[in-house]
Amino acid sequence: MPKISLKGQQMPESPIRKLVPFAEDAKERGVNVYHLNIGQPDIETPEAALKAVKENDISVLSYARSEGSEAYRKKLSTYYRQNNIDVTEKDIVVTTGGSEALLFTLGSITDFGDEIIIPEPFYANYNGFSVANGVKVVPIVSSIENDFALPAIEDFENLITDKTRAILICNPGNPTGYLYSKEELEKLRDLAIKHDLFLVADEVYREFVYEGIRHHSIMSLSGLDQHAIIIDSVSKRYSMCGARIGCIVSKNQSLIQTVLKYAQARLSSPTYALLASEAALETPPEYFSKVIEEYDARRMLLINELSKIEGLKVSKPKGAFYCIAELPVKDADRFAQWMLEKFSDQNETVMVAPASGFYSTPGSGKNQIRIAYVLKQESLIRSVELLKLALEQYPN
Repeated sequence: MPKISLKGQQMPESPIRKLVPFAEDAKERGVNVYHLNIGQPDIETPEAALKAVKENDISVLSYARSEGSEAYRKKLSTYYRQNNIDVTEKDIVVTTGGSEALLFTLGSITDFGDEIIIPEPFYANYNGFSVANGVKVVPIVSSIENDFALPAIEDFENLITDKTRAILICNPGNPTGYLYSKEELEKLRDLAIKHDLFLVADEVYREFVYEGIRHHSIMSLSGLDQHAIIIDSVSKRYSMCGARIGCIVSKNQSLIQTVLKYAQARLSSPTYALLASEAALETPPEYFSKVIEEYDARRMLLINELSKIEGLKVSKPKGAFYCIAELPVKDADRFAQWMLEKFSDQNETVMVAPASGFYSTPGSGKNQIRIAYVLKQESLIRSVELLKLALEQYPN
């Protein structure tokens, strides 16, 4: 029988989605499942984006430009300048989601066997994207004890080798919700310049910051023009996960031209989704004010409720809409599966994402879960109640 590639065998399962079959089985048994496992916002998509698809007069659904239309990229550059990121449309390549942006970036800056340093826990697909490109992830561990703040810069420097090509961060963080300060980013900037590395920042949650703290982009820092790469997406910003439109932003034109070759090879992003994304840029500021207010309320409610559970430790996120909780169990993967297979209260249960899949270091995060607070407040209260009951009844 023909063999599957080593890369294919090494591709990790998604900790967010791998328990879906067990959730589906629970639903078939009539159990209501509260989904805390996936960052799918329940916020309504801006009406302008939906109208752009419903009310257009396209007669031939043709290819879009590989790099995205000039009109969309110009509007994007205006959006970025409003966020203290001084770029033009020539510094942007539109991609099919942030996922493709990451794939194209890694393909453009690394060769087989190269290394990329990432603070962990990190967005689980960074592992998958790295395997797909033959890249070795070099993790640097952050801790729940300080809400997953940036590790000491000396720890980063100790990991740099002649194969290191980049440092990758998510800011605000998925799965931790940590928001890097300007001082932390400046330390990373200095390190990237000193060792001639790329600094890649996944900034898809830029708008979602709390407690009056300001988000700082790596491209707002001086001296990083040839080193900084932003990964971005409309998915969370406008509650448009299904649109699958993202982009790569960099003032390094060699990088942009290389990325464009990848974009040309896949032809174009979906035309209707591009129309919706361009229209979404007209979303008024009050949309975000209401959304952030709602997420902030959910954040505080969730943290307060989780803190009442004996033996549970939870980080306090300052951005995005995730947090990491450390449970009084040995194996959160088994516990999460057990909740779907064996546990229910009043015919209800909860689905979480085991956090071990957000680490690269073997054995790390085994007693942790990631929670996405993308449900209405009453559902969050019930979800935490179910989690508490499950922990009390769990036989292991």
